[in-house]
Amino acid sequence: MSEQSRRPRRPGKPYRRPQKDPVRILAFEALRAVDERDAYANLVLPPLLRKAREKEGPEKFDARDAALATELVYGTLRRQGTYDAIIAACVDRPLGEVDPPVLDVLSLGVHQLLGTRIPTHAAVSASVELARVVLGDGRAKFVNAVLRKVAQHDLDAWLERVAPPYDEDPEDHLAVVHSHPRWVVSALWDSLGGGRNGIEDLLEADNERPEVTLVARPGRATADELLDALGEESVAPGRWSPYAVRLSEGGEPGALDAVRENRAGVQDEGSQLVALALANAPLDGPDRAWLDGCAGPGGKAALLAGLAAQRGAVLLASEKQPHRAGLVAKALDGNPGPYQVIAADGTRPPWRPGTFDRVLMDVPCTGLGALRRRPEARWRRRPEDLDGFAPLQRSLLRTALDSVRVGGVVGYATCSPHLAETRAVVGDVLKQYGSGAELIDARPLLEGVPALGDGPDVQLWPHLHGTDAMYLALIRRTA
Repeated sequence: MSEQSRRPRRPGKPYRRPQKDPVRILAFEALRAVDERDAYANLVLPPLLRKAREKEGPEKFDARDAALATELVYGTLRRQGTYDAIIAACVDRPLGEVDPPVLDVLSLGVHQLLGTRIPTHAAVSASVELARVVLGDGRAKFVNAVLRKVAQHDLDAWLERVAPPYDEDPEDHLAVVHSHPRWVVSALWDSLGGGRNGIEDLLEADNERPEVTLVARPGRATADELLDALGEESVAPGRWSPYAVRLSEGGEPGALDAVRENRAGVQDEGSQLVALALANAPLDGPDRAWLDGCAGPGGKAALLAGLAAQRGAVLLASEKQPHRAGLVAKALDGNPGPYQVIAADGTRPPWRPGTFDRVLMDVPCTGLGALRRRPEARWRRRPEDLDGFAPLQRSLLRTALDSVRVGGVVGYATCSPHLAETRAVVGDVLKQYGSGAELIDARPLLEGVPALGDGPDVQLWPHLHGTDAMYLALIRRTA
């Protein structure tokens, strides 16, 4: 018998169970829901966090756990395009051949490595442990190998490797560096105009966590009340809307009595400005009947209803989907003046033409103006979606113009800056009406708001105004 055969075998390492990290498991579950069910993170994440806070023992979340889980989910979704390009450079197969759950674990790991201050060793080991729990030991080895390659460079170095030079292909360069689909970069650039600095500022603003903004609903609460309730360190007044209050990072709207009692709500300041501009537009004749023709989920309707009540006017809030009409009714509950909520198709309205003095039509759209809040939308939308929205948007604007009396005003609004959803729609419908309708200058009605362009319509921008990219055209019916 040889010397080698007589040596005792080394005992194998004992199997170690993977350590469960509740924060990263929750983040993984949220990403899987977004991927598998086409869910939105802003709808999936809150109930998951609420459930985690209600647990007892080591799996119960505190404020730091919730903040980390939120950052992992939203940060990974916002930078998905960039991280996909980096992961693709580190695997030996097309990215489409990597199982989606494995890709989600890898993306979470890459975000921890390149997008947070988590130390490298902690980011890799935590991601491998997550992979062991949710994928198994075999695929965890693959995750470990890929993340160790990613960890060899920082984000700037990776971008130099995976993004084409700006001079060779500016749109593709911006798409990779700022994590937007190329067609979205092109569309936003066309809408924004200008040079490289403006579009880069806009794309970067899309990748920043937006502030939470509250609205004090007229007749039910005031901005001063919200400021006093929250304290100076937690909030700041709105930049432009007298009804807006901005929460500091980590602020919890549900902690406010006014929010729980439906006297205030969460609403982006751009949405508030759209409603206020319509409400303050000059009219010829009476001002008694207002319409919100696409009212769901009810934020603008609640603001308009409060303003209408102060003037002795009545708001009719119409929403096609019954469950969204229910959300509108909930938002308006407690309004100090009369109002009505109905479930109706805005393209086949039940009301008679010429009924209203003011009409808001905030039409369904691609949502490219709210990519800060719904980062996954940028990866779901396709250019062909515009073809599906175009007929509906034109039909709803025609309904709005038919519904307003001569001398009344229509506000056409959309949470998209895409020219095909904004100026193209307004221009086409106004051609049909000829001398029967005219654009009025909306800019003076957004008092104090800078950089509103040449008018008469208004396009808001995240990087210029701190709001979603809301569009507004005000149209007066003249005949």
